Amino acid sequence: MSAPDSDAVVLINVYKCEPAKQDALMEALTVMVGRQRGLDGFVSATLHRGVNGKVCAVHGVWASREDWKAMTRAPAIVEAMSPIMGIATFEPNLYEPGETFD
Repeated sequence: MSAPDSDAVVLINVYKCEPAKQDALMEALTVMVGRQRGLDGFVSATLHRGVNGKVCAVHGVWASREDWKAMTRAPAIVEAMSPIMGIATFEPNLYEPGETFD
């Protein structure tokens, strides 16, 4: 994926919420990613729960920027985002894949 000719993009989206809503946010994010899995260009996603109880994050990989943009307009994703927007604020950012260290 980190090959120079790769069109892949990485989405890192950090969601901020009240600690009492973190479980509900994780459940809603799980639903959303479940719907993303069936879309063209989906490569992978990892959900992260902040140990401070105030944040969750999604690290997603998409085959291309165009695939990611199409995902954001898909009716099933728009529907899945509705409860998330009632629970949290968020800031999505797209990145080019970089080096992986194991």
